[in-house]
Amino acid sequence: MGFQKLLAYQKGYLLAMEIFEVSQRFPREERYSLADQIRKSSRFVCANIAEAYRKRRYPKQFISKLTDADAENSETQVWLHFSQDCGYITLLENKGLLKQSMEVGKLIEFMMRNPEKFGSEGLPTATAN
Repeated sequence: MGFQKLLAYQKGYLLAMEIFEVSQRFPREERYSLADQIRKSSRFVCANIAEAYRKRRYPKQFISKLTDADAENSETQVWLHFSQDCGYITLLENKGLLKQSMEVGKLIEFMMRNPEKFGSEGLPTATAN
C-alpha cells in the first residue's frame, strides 16, 4: 500500500484542491500572501503525510512527520478564517472547508495514536554490518 491509499492523504488532497479552487477568486493583491499561504499549508498536510508514511518503520519519526501534518492543517484553518473575514469566501464555504479540515485532523490524530496500524512497528529496520 502506498501513501496515496491513506484516507487522511486522500481527504487532505481533496481539501487542498478545493482550497486551490476557491483561492483563485481571491483578489490580485492577495496572490503572494493569503492565497499562497493557504495553498501552501493545505498542500503541506499531504506532503507531510506522505513523508510520514515513508518513515513508518521508525515510530518516532512517523509521529513527528504526522505532527507536522497536523500543524499545517491547523495553519490552514487559520487562513480559512482570514479568508472569510476578509470577504474572500462565504461563511458557508468556510464552514464546509473547516469541517473537512477537522476530519483530516481526526484522521491524522488516529494515525499518531495508532502507528502500528500503519506498519510503523512491523517493518524490518536496516542493520549495520
